[in-house]
Amino acid sequence: MYLATTGAGATSGRAPRRGRVAGPVLALGAVSLVTDISSEMVTAVLPLYFVLQLGLSPLQFGFLDGLYNAVTAVVRLAGGHAADRGGRHKLVAGGGYALSALSRLGLLLAGGATAGIGAALAADRIGKGVRTAPRDALISLSSPPDQLGRAFGVHRAMDTTGALLGPLAAFALLWATADAYDAVFVVSFCCGLLGVLLLVAFVPGRRDLPRAATRTPRASPSRARDLLKVPSFRRILAAAAVLGAATVGDAFVYLLLQRRIGFAESWFPLLPLGAAAVYLLLAVPAGRLGDRIGRRVPFLAGHAALAAAYALLLTPLGGTALLVGVLLLVGVFYAATDGVLMALAGPFLPTERRAAGLAVVQTGQALSRLLAAAGFGAAWTWWGTTTALTAAVLALLVALSAAAWLLRGVESGRPDHFNARTADACSEGAAS
Repeated sequence: MYLATTGAGATSGRAPRRGRVAGPVLALGAVSLVTDISSEMVTAVLPLYFVLQLGLSPLQFGFLDGLYNAVTAVVRLAGGHAADRGGRHKLVAGGGYALSALSRLGLLLAGGATAGIGAALAADRIGKGVRTAPRDALISLSSPPDQLGRAFGVHRAMDTTGALLGPLAAFALLWATADAYDAVFVVSFCCGLLGVLLLVAFVPGRRDLPRAATRTPRASPSRARDLLKVPSFRRILAAAAVLGAATVGDAFVYLLLQRRIGFAESWFPLLPLGAAAVYLLLAVPAGRLGDRIGRRVPFLAGHAALAAAYALLLTPLGGTALLVGVLLLVGVFYAATDGVLMALAGPFLPTERRAAGLAVVQTGQALSRLLAAAGFGAAWTWWGTTTALTAAVLALLVALSAAAWLLRGVESGRPDHFNARTADACSEGAAS
């Protein structure tokens, strides 16, 4: 469907032709696809493995999962900063992918030791956090500013393909091996290792990217925090954080679906696949739409779809209609916001601080979502599901209004003009 420039073209300083996706983007998409098969194989079976096989309580598992998700959010900042120092995006991203792959062996060798399991999970989360910003920076720097929506859409579609295949592969392995979790960990490690090899072989470093796609501003900030002095970038960050603080975690949505419909618990792990399938189908169209009409529009519309999903859970609707409706809306939310946010923020960031800037946005959004999940869990416990959901809908509608105000006029100029203004503001901040 999309043609890429050849590997030679990508590394010889030629920018991708209009309408084509750059070779580095497709290479990174392939890396993410294989790596997501690896990671989702493990993610799909971890609750069963920990609770049923090792005897951990749900509270212990929930604590570990929440703790390491927070670690992922924080280490993104370190990954972005390290990648920008000397343009080591490929090296830092490769280290993150390798660490996640090695964590599968850690799970295999840990046996039932809680400390070993915790260390393996920490390695996986740190690897994921470290690689995310450098990877997205490479995508952003590989494509012209007016084609970033399509580039991120293609990458996210390939990434989601791996997220769909991973759980299916895990359950097939467990069925074929009579619940031999070790086999899942070994195959997951092999897939993760393949992802690292693909990165080394086919993804160019930042200095080898097309010259037209990596045109640098006149100056760049000496410190990452100086980016916060750029008004447009600050508005995007604030909008992402405000909306994140009103976003309930997917796990709560799926739990509410299970309670409303009453399907067997054995089907619960398959719920994310429905939303992922919608995400896969709409990621590229949403990115292209953002390139044409402005990325703030699909970004806000995606959060409106999420508010509609919450509201749908408050209606008397039930059965298949409720299931399909909620999963469809959640999938639309991710397709219209995940890659689109990176495409929105990228043109405002100088080349030398691209990874660090994207990491700031990702971390702000992730930490806000952690607070939202904690708040919703507390509201559910104290006041019940109806009151908690009503509060979530109202909070998201208020956040949408605030984000629309923050993002007004952000995309009123050309992307090259954005970079020049960003450089000037950052230079002033660095000198102050």
